[in-house]
Amino acid sequence: DMNRQIILASRPHGLPTASNFEIRTVAVPEPLDGQFILKNRYLGLAPAARLRMGEQASYAPPLDIGDVIYGQSVGEVIASRHAGFAVGERVMLINGGWQEYAVSKGGGAFKIDPALAHDSVWLGALGTSGMTAWVGLTEFGRLEAAETVVVSAASGGVGSMVGQIARLRDCRVVGIAGGAAKNAHVVEDLGFDACVDYRSATFQQDLAAACPLGIDVYFDNVGGTVRDAAWPLMNRSGRIIVCGMIAEYNDAFGAGPSWFPVLTKRLTISGFLMSDHLHHRDAFVAEMSAWYKTGQVRIREDITEGFENVPTAFIRMLSGSNFGKTIVKL
Repeated sequence: DMNRQIILASRPHGLPTASNFEIRTVAVPEPLDGQFILKNRYLGLAPAARLRMGEQASYAPPLDIGDVIYGQSVGEVIASRHAGFAVGERVMLINGGWQEYAVSKGGGAFKIDPALAHDSVWLGALGTSGMTAWVGLTEFGRLEAAETVVVSAASGGVGSMVGQIARLRDCRVVGIAGGAAKNAHVVEDLGFDACVDYRSATFQQDLAAACPLGIDVYFDNVGGTVRDAAWPLMNRSGRIIVCGMIAEYNDAFGAGPSWFPVLTKRLTISGFLMSDHLHHRDAFVAEMSAWYKTGQVRIREDITEGFENVPTAFIRMLSGSNFGKTIVKL
């Protein structure tokens, strides 16, 4: 069998374009001792992949030209010489990559239960997106009932989960999203108390009006001007959870807000990477799957079909055109 892979052909400047990617075809290898081969069925696209396409050092080493692009995948084991993974089992890989087949030694590999939820859900609500939301709020949020939680990119894979988890923990939840359709979805389908449009000319006033008691927890997925609007509304002892900065991944760094309120309001600012918290996965799956089964957590997926369409779906996601968790069905 042959494996199609999407590799980094050149480094993007600003928003990536199709020319930054290339499809390469290689043979599917036989597994070595301690390895298994996964046939990917779905890919979950991650904004963090954009960060790895630049040359600047971040929390993950940059991709080299010719490397397979980073991303989550879920699929079926087709060959195994790994004691923990048998042929036919379904597995989610934290870095299955943009390819049709992945080789794994078992690191960042988690068995999934297809009876509990459809394969694609293990990339979103029950996968990296859901766990990122859960870890951020559980480890750093210190939520108390009736507090106001604000989350940016509220209709996306992580943001939609943050708001729903915070609501299930009895907080008032305000989303920030782009456009009327996403705003309506966040309130009507996901059950947020309010959602404001960051593209509105009155965004800052709208956010203040939606948070009459200020903001206790701001879960930041975007950085940039959206973060700057939330900053002055933070309450004393407020917590800012820094999960992502999608507005700044395409090289457009803002000046950022004044640091003085960190002192005067005694703010806590926590940056975190979900990958540091994988030991909490069982606790996360137990709680989230119970909510999912009982319909207390709702999901929206933005599914594109066809391996060759992965770059297009990724570019759409970075430009905010996706609606829900961005997934490609192979």
